[in-house]
Amino acid sequence: MDIRHFRYFLAVARQRNFSRAAEQLGIAPPTLSRQIQDMEASLGTRLFVRQQREVSLTEAGAALLVEAEATVHQFEFAQRSAQRAGRGEIGHIELGYVASAVYSGVLQRQMRAFSQAFPDVSVNVREWAMATLPSAVADGRYDIGYIRSPMTLPDGVDAVRLASDGFVLALPQDSWLLGLKAIGCEHLQNETFILPEQISGTLHVAAQGGFAPRLGPQPGGLVAVMALVSLGQGVAVVPASMVGHVSLPGVVYRSIQGSEASSWLSLIHRRFEKAPAVVRYIEQVKQMTKLDA
Repeated sequence: MDIRHFRYFLAVARQRNFSRAAEQLGIAPPTLSRQIQDMEASLGTRLFVRQQREVSLTEAGAALLVEAEATVHQFEFAQRSAQRAGRGEIGHIELGYVASAVYSGVLQRQMRAFSQAFPDVSVNVREWAMATLPSAVADGRYDIGYIRSPMTLPDGVDAVRLASDGFVLALPQDSWLLGLKAIGCEHLQNETFILPEQISGTLHVAAQGGFAPRLGPQPGGLVAVMALVSLGQGVAVVPASMVGHVSLPGVVYRSIQGSEASSWLSLIHRRFEKAPAVVRYIEQVKQMTKLDA
């Protein structure tokens, strides 16, 4: 017997009539009758009491009815689950991000839209060091990641360019720079720079000011950078998206006059990604980015 026999049996049990059951199934009544007979022969017992116009279940048939319904239901559920997984409607995603993806609101918008569209895909979200996030995506520890570009990516990892973001200067509240009407790149040549994970802004500002930057510690995440600034350890060139979102005692934000330094958020993923749920996420991000352009 196979699942088809159970479906035939259930149709007859529900309709109590071979002709109506055969019509429901889309097969000829003699074919249905023969299949039920084969089923009874395989089981070694009668399933139906046949009368002129209708049939009724034997005790064996009644016992089989409960199990047949459960078996067909589970079989159909398994089919639907496999189909949904193949379409990317269920599954699991490991997602890593850098803090500025949250400060900018990009991660929240894209995660919210994806969760609404695919509520049965679970997404495990974790902040990760930007220096190692691309390699973590490349080797499969993460499926996708949000980083700040530009940065060099491993072979086999691609990036989707997202929102652009400029830079501002974070400085201690007692810095002499606050006495200036406007802070230009050239005013920073004697400052110690606390380095965030993305140092391109610092290097660009120094290049525009015509000096080699005095590099201080690189403590890790942006909050750690801001903590050292608040302690008077130096200044920092940080993403403009932090303004209004991260406020520490003793830290003041100022624009940098004449600076053209900028960076952008990127979604990184494996170039030949096969997991349907991950592919769905990437496709949605690309579509949202296109609409925002």
